[in-house]
Amino acid sequence: MNLGTVNVSFFQELLNTIADRGRALLEGSSAAGPGSALTELARGLLSGRGEASGVALAGEILSAYRRADEAGKLEFFRFLLNDLTPDSEKVTAAARAYLDGASQTTLSELEMAVESPRQEFFRRLNLAPGATVCIVAMRADLIAMLPKVPELRLVDADLMHLLGSWFNRGFLVLRRIDWSTSASILEKIIEYEAVHEIRGWEDLRRRLDPADRRCFGFFHPSLVDEPLIFVEVALTGEVPASIQDLLAAQIAQDSDAQAPTTAVFYSISNCQEGLRGISFGNFLIKQVAEDLAKEMPSLKTFVTLSPAPRFAAWLVRAASEDGEQLDVETLALLEEPSWAAHAEYHERLESVLMPLAAEYFMIAKTGNGSPVDPVARFHLGNGARLERINWLGDKSARGLRQSHGIMVNYLYDLNDIEKNHEAYVNMGKIAASKAVRSLVRSSARTKLNNKKRKEADMSANATDAADE
Repeated sequence: MNLGTVNVSFFQELLNTIADRGRALLEGSSAAGPGSALTELARGLLSGRGEASGVALAGEILSAYRRADEAGKLEFFRFLLNDLTPDSEKVTAAARAYLDGASQTTLSELEMAVESPRQEFFRRLNLAPGATVCIVAMRADLIAMLPKVPELRLVDADLMHLLGSWFNRGFLVLRRIDWSTSASILEKIIEYEAVHEIRGWEDLRRRLDPADRRCFGFFHPSLVDEPLIFVEVALTGEVPASIQDLLAAQIAQDSDAQAPTTAVFYSISNCQEGLRGISFGNFLIKQVAEDLAKEMPSLKTFVTLSPAPRFAAWLVRAASEDGEQLDVETLALLEEPSWAAHAEYHERLESVLMPLAAEYFMIAKTGNGSPVDPVARFHLGNGARLERINWLGDKSARGLRQSHGIMVNYLYDLNDIEKNHEAYVNMGKIAASKAVRSLVRSSARTKLNNKKRKEADMSANATDAADE
C-alpha cells in the first residue's frame, strides 16, 4: 500500500466533508444563493468567513466559473484586476513609516500592504477539493485572453507567482512512464506530445516498451494522473543525427547486445498550458541523466536531438534584411515544395544552410541579447553545449516547414553543466564545439565571398557601360 496515496486520499475526504458542512451553512446566504454572480461569490470568499464556509464558497466559485461563458470569465478576471488591488492609503502609510524608520518591522508591514489581495483570494480558492487543477485550467483561460486584454497580465503575474510556489521542485515526483502505466496517463502522453507526433497506440508502444527506450515525467500530488512535463529517451551506441532514423530503429533485444553508451533526449513536452512560464525541464533532464547513469554505468554521453523551430522564419528575415550577402539563387530551391526529395539539391543547399544555421544559433539574438532559438535558450541555460548541427535531421512536413530539416545535438556533460550555465547566464557565453564554431567562421566567409562577388559584378557592369 502506498502511504502517500493513503494520506492524499484521507486529506481529500476531509476536505470533501468540510465542504459538505460548509454548503449546509451557506444555505440561504445571499452571497452564495442561486442568483449570485461569480464576482459576488469572490467577495464573499475574502470577507473573513469560517473555514467550512470558506471551503464551500471556494467550491461554489469554481463551479460557477466552469459554467460561465467566455464573456463571464472575462468579467470575472476584470473584477480581479480592478477590485482586488492593494489599499493605496495603507501602502502610502507603510512606505512613509519605512522611510521614516527602516526596520524589519516596518519592512514587513510594507510587504503586507503592497501584496495584492488577488494572491490571498487564490490561496483561499485553493481550499476547495480538487481546486489546484481547476486553478491551473483557469490560468490557461487567462493566458488565451492576454493578447486581446493585455492589462490582465497583472492578474496573471499574481497567479503565476502562486503557482510557481505550489509547483516548486520539492513537490514534484519523478515517475517512469512505460507500457504498464495506466491507460489514462498513456492517452495524455499521446495527446500532449508536442515535438514528434505519436501516431496511435502502436507508435506509442515503440517509444515506451523496448529495452532501449525510456520515458519519464514529473507529477504533482494535486494532479495525480496529469503529467506536468515528460521526456522521451533513446539508449544508443552513438550520437544520432536524424530523428527519422532514431524513431524507426529496430531494437536489439538479445542478451548479447552491446550495452548502450549514449542517452538521447529526443522529445520534451510541457503538458499544462496553465503552468506556462514555470520551468520544470531543467530539473527533469538533470535528474533523469543522473538516474540513468546510476541505472546503467555504461552510459557516458547524454545528448539531445532537438528541433530548431524558428530557423526557417529567421532565414526569411535575414534574406530580406541582408539578401545581398546571401546565395539567394540556392536558397530559392527551398521554395519548391518537394525539394527534400531531390537528392541533387542536397549538397548545394547543405553548403549554404549549414553555415547559416550556425549563425542562427551562435550569433542571432533577440532584443534582450538572448539566442533567437527558444530551444537553444532552454538547453544552453541548463548548462548544455551546442555539440552538432545536423543536416536533414527531420524530414517530416513540420521539420521541413519550421527548420528546413535542421536538427541539433546539445551535449550535457555532467562535469561541465554548472560551468556552462554560469558562463551563459552571467556573460551570455554560448558553449559550443569546435565543429559548430568552424561553421560560424564558414558563414562569415560565405557572406564575405558573396559580397566580393557582388562588388566584382557591379565593377564589371560599370566597365561594360563605360566601354559602350
